[in-house]
Amino acid sequence: MNINIINSFYFNNKYNHKLFKMSLQSQYNNEKIVVTGLGVISPVGLTVPVFFDNICNGVSGISSIKRFDSNPFKCQIGGEINGFDPKSYYKSKKKIKQNDLYCHYAVAASHLALQDANIDLLSESNTIDSTRVGVIIGSAFGGMDSFEKAVLDLSQNGPSAVGPYTIPMILGNTAAGIVAMETGAKGPNFGVQTACATATHALGEALRLLRNGDADVFLAGGSEAPLTPLSFAGFCNLMAMNTNFNDNPTKASRPFDNKRGGFVMSEGAGVLVLETLSHAVKRGAKVYCELAGYGASCDAYHITSPDPQGDGLRRAILASLRDGNIRPDEVQYVNAHGTSTKKNDLFETIAYKETFGEHAKKLRISSIKGVTGHSLGAAG
Repeated sequence: MNINIINSFYFNNKYNHKLFKMSLQSQYNNEKIVVTGLGVISPVGLTVPVFFDNICNGVSGISSIKRFDSNPFKCQIGGEINGFDPKSYYKSKKKIKQNDLYCHYAVAASHLALQDANIDLLSESNTIDSTRVGVIIGSAFGGMDSFEKAVLDLSQNGPSAVGPYTIPMILGNTAAGIVAMETGAKGPNFGVQTACATATHALGEALRLLRNGDADVFLAGGSEAPLTPLSFAGFCNLMAMNTNFNDNPTKASRPFDNKRGGFVMSEGAGVLVLETLSHAVKRGAKVYCELAGYGASCDAYHITSPDPQGDGLRRAILASLRDGNIRPDEVQYVNAHGTSTKKNDLFETIAYKETFGEHAKKLRISSIKGVTGHSLGAAG
């Protein structure tokens, strides 16, 4: 079953606070929601500048799997993160052993996003109300690595071998809670778990809560650490992963290409600081762009395949544009899902043509999964 989540961003090269005097109507209120901080942990960069430079230059983060013995698997490649050290982001090193890798990525990306937004809720000079800062960080798989290790411990050594933190390490909403504890954010807090739409879903729900006046600031995004034997076995047997480029990993993820043959699994986290415009202006924050609209739908068609006519995606796009008061012919660029699978890329293309009509021919469409691979719940 495909869940479709679309967010519309409004960019302007001359974006400044004066431009915000022009109001865009929404179904909630007239408060604009803006992006003031960015944080990313990925196979192509552990900071936003490096990440952005690499995706713009087509530097692939796909390589042969080194985290476990991939020889028995049909797919032996993935987007592994190298050089990551969680100790730089935790207040206490004890917490590292008590949390799954997907939580580490979420904590790191959140710290980077807050740093970029010039927000430190734990500093003595902080003037932001921490009870008005929320966190929505989701994950499709949650603590998959911790789950697999716990099952092995149980089967090989009995119940007493299972660690006391196993359950919270597995849960998909733990990352949001850990981020709150590490950053001091005491506002609304939860995780979402909607497969590949997870991170975008988190942004959309944060948008609604900010518009509704439930918070002034949100950390929102997704985190994933799915590179495990069980994940690979499941997706390989589902015939969803590319098995034709084990000897040439950097060429394996090829969205919309006629040689595409499946997705390439990767890991990482992406977190944005979303903020009401009035709050951002009050504290003199820099503004990257406006998060203008949010749309959601469901195909109700098949457990893995999208609707061949792209109906669910079309409805989600139109809902997002309507929510953001944006005409279809005003859209210039689409950051596509583009998984590199035979069905998704075809049906996604059909959905764009159905949605935008003749204007679809003028759209610039690309998918960064060509270099990052598919980070599932962190893909956005």
